[in-house]
Amino acid sequence: MIVIVDYGVGNLGSIVNMFKKVGVKAAASSDPVVIEQAEKLILPGVGAFDAGMSKLNETGIVPLLKHRVMDKKIPVLGLCVGLQLMTNGSEEGQLPGLGWFDAETIRFKFEGENARLKIPHMGWNTVEVRREHPLVSNLEEGSRFYFVHSYHVVSRDPEAVLAETEYGVIIHSILGRGNIMGAQFHPEKSHKYGMRLLKNFAEHVK
Repeated sequence: MIVIVDYGVGNLGSIVNMFKKVGVKAAASSDPVVIEQAEKLILPGVGAFDAGMSKLNETGIVPLLKHRVMDKKIPVLGLCVGLQLMTNGSEEGQLPGLGWFDAETIRFKFEGENARLKIPHMGWNTVEVRREHPLVSNLEEGSRFYFVHSYHVVSRDPEAVLAETEYGVIIHSILGRGNIMGAQFHPEKSHKYGMRLLKNFAEHVK
């Protein structure tokens, strides 16, 4: 079963419902026993980096998550701030991230003709696949996802960048390295495209 890590952040019911729509069993839980038995994990997130990292640390399950992800190599997918928590850290806060990606989370900085662009980057935008991976298999050209973020992930590892999005700068909108994956957008709010991504994670990612 896919377990969505419940650490008190976000509307997890919408993620569960999206998996249900594609015929996949998923549940939200913070129970260490449930997380230990999970076949795959989702790390969600909304709001500020430090608030999310603090709440995650307060649960006491970070060592278990690291064991499942880093030692047991079970697949994990971070969503929005969940992806940002997987980086080394964020300009938004002071706390260290999980460090599962060699990446940093930085604030949008627009100059010149891009100075008119609004922050946060909010709404629909296209995602262009740059590298083959089971997570992005069958994503048609021009696939659109729903974004809400003022900070974005910059990967130091080009091999981990599965897809990019343009909003004044190039956003590394989907990352993947081994069993660890993340998306800067909200697939649970992205209709058929989000359903495809989550279905890929459930069925094609091993």
